[in-house]
Amino acid sequence: MDEVLLTRRDHVALVTMNRPEAMNAMNTALCKGLRETLEALEDDKDIWVIVVTGAGEKAFCAGIDLRERKGMDKQATEEQRNKYVFPLLDRLNHMTKPMIAGVNGLALGGGCEIALAADIRIASPNASFGQTEIRWGIIASGGACQRLPGLIGMGRAKEILFTGRVIDAVEADRIALVNRVVSPDKLLDTCFALADEITANAPVAVRQTKKCVDAGADIDRGLAFDAEASWLCYQTEDRLEALAAFAEKRKANFKNR
Repeated sequence: MDEVLLTRRDHVALVTMNRPEAMNAMNTALCKGLRETLEALEDDKDIWVIVVTGAGEKAFCAGIDLRERKGMDKQATEEQRNKYVFPLLDRLNHMTKPMIAGVNGLALGGGCEIALAADIRIASPNASFGQTEIRWGIIASGGACQRLPGLIGMGRAKEILFTGRVIDAVEADRIALVNRVVSPDKLLDTCFALADEITANAPVAVRQTKKCVDAGADIDRGLAFDAEASWLCYQTEDRLEALAAFAEKRKANFKNR
C-alpha cells in the first residue's frame, strides 16, 4: 500500500496520508513518502496550491508511530529523526506554495504540526488537535513551539503545550487555530474551493506574499533550537517509561530523570 496518495485537479494537488488502519501515524515510510511527494510538487510548475489531508474519517494524522518507535534503540531513533522526520518537517517549513490542511479527525503530535505548517486549516466537526508529546516525556519539536504562539497567543499556546490537552474543533475554531469548521461531506470541497480562489491569482505574487508573511516568523531558527532541545528528552528514563506505559495501557510514573 502506498503511504501517500497524490491526485491533481487543474493547478491543485491533493496529498493524502494513507495509513487509515494506523490513524495515518507517521512511520518511516510515510515520512519519506510525504517528503518526496512535497518535493516533487514544489518543483512542479503546473501545481500552484497543495491540499493535505488524511485517509479515512478517524484521523488526519495521529503523530509519530509509537509502535514503530518502541522497537527502536537510541541509535535507530536518532537515525529516524535525522533521516526522515526532520527532513519532512524542514520540507514543510520551506514550501513556497500555499498549503491547505483538510483536517478530518485526530491531529496529534507531529500530525498537528503538519496541520500547523499549512498556511490555512479547514476542519470537520470531528477534528481534534493536540500537542501530546509532553505526555510521552518529549517535546513538540516540529514547529508547534514556534507556530502556536503566533496563531493563538502565548498563553493559550503554553497551556496546550504544557498540558498535552486535546481540543475539539469547536474550541480550535474559537481560538483561531483553524480558519473554519465545515461538515465532513464538505471538507475537501471547501478546501478545493479555497484553493481555486487562490489559483485565480498570479502564482508568483501568491508565493511572494507567502514568503513575506513567513519571513516575519523566523521559524528556521526556532526549529533548529527545538530539535536540539528535544534530543535531551530522548536521553531520559521518563521517555522510556512513557513508552512502556503506552504498551502496558497504564498511567506513566515519571521520576524526573
